[in-house]
Amino acid sequence: MSGWQLVAVGAVMLLGLVGVLVPGVPGQAIVWAAVAWWALTDTSTVAWGVLIAATCLLLLNQALQALLPARRPHETGAPRKTLVLGGLAAIAGFFVVPVVGGVLGYVGAVYGAERLRLGSRGAGWTSLKSVMRATGYAVLVELLCCLLGVGAWLGALIWG
Repeated sequence: MSGWQLVAVGAVMLLGLVGVLVPGVPGQAIVWAAVAWWALTDTSTVAWGVLIAATCLLLLNQALQALLPARRPHETGAPRKTLVLGGLAAIAGFFVVPVVGGVLGYVGAVYGAERLRLGSRGAGWTSLKSVMRATGYAVLVELLCCLLGVGAWLGALIWG
């Protein structure tokens, strides 16, 4: 696979990760399609292994979504930019501190934004709990599964 194709696959994956944060956009399907595009073009054993792993992760996500509360962002009282900031911090945190950084980035950014907006630590904590109940768990699980798929792709490129 040529360099420009790898950049295009990475851009599609990034678009999918951002799509996870936007209701109505099939972010995980976009991430899976990018992994499939790469695996079908680069027909190595590692590429097929990453495709199988990403498929299993995203199917696991679909199973877990049925167990998690439905997304209800309008019920949190938090502005949309707080949720987007949390998602972007989760993406950045995942690559700074692999895997665990995604969770820490999301929770930390939502708490920080709400503390600044509301003016106190207690109100920020209460708002964070409300956000996590209404949307956080579902978004966090879906984003983490997608990030693990992207991380497997990056690992295959670097070490494969």
